[in-house]
Amino acid sequence: MTDFDIVRETVIKADPARIRALVNDFQQWQQWSPWEGLDPTMERTYSGADRGIGARYAWNGNRKAGRGDMEITSETSQAVGIRLNFEKPIRNTNQVTFEFIARPEGTAVSWRMTGQRGGLMALMAKVMPMDRMIGKDFEKGLAQLKAAAEA
Repeated sequence: MTDFDIVRETVIKADPARIRALVNDFQQWQQWSPWEGLDPTMERTYSGADRGIGARYAWNGNRKAGRGDMEITSETSQAVGIRLNFEKPIRNTNQVTFEFIARPEGTAVSWRMTGQRGGLMALMAKVMPMDRMIGKDFEKGLAQLKAAAEA
């Protein structure tokens, strides 16, 4: 097994509560998630709480979008924790954390994903590190989150 930790950060000129509201409500992710455009016919299912702890989101899409689900497992004024479960193309479960720290110039937002790569994926990690595979998506997502929050 190979552990990984991917993190990207940005500063958004919006109140932390405004940004957290776009993260802790999965129905808002269509505004900013970097993966929303991968499959225009993707099936989405929302269940559990409307937002915050217990909110669930499942998707089933084409080969690019894959299939999986997410659940918000923790929330404070400064962070949202999410269990991310991929079923396809590769089965894996990761932990995602968004942090929101008020600063004079805006809100510092970090998007972190941690987990393990096993089997074939662990071998691939030597050639294609997770940071290189996912980092650009996080950067795109944070830019889109920034645009949505500052609108």
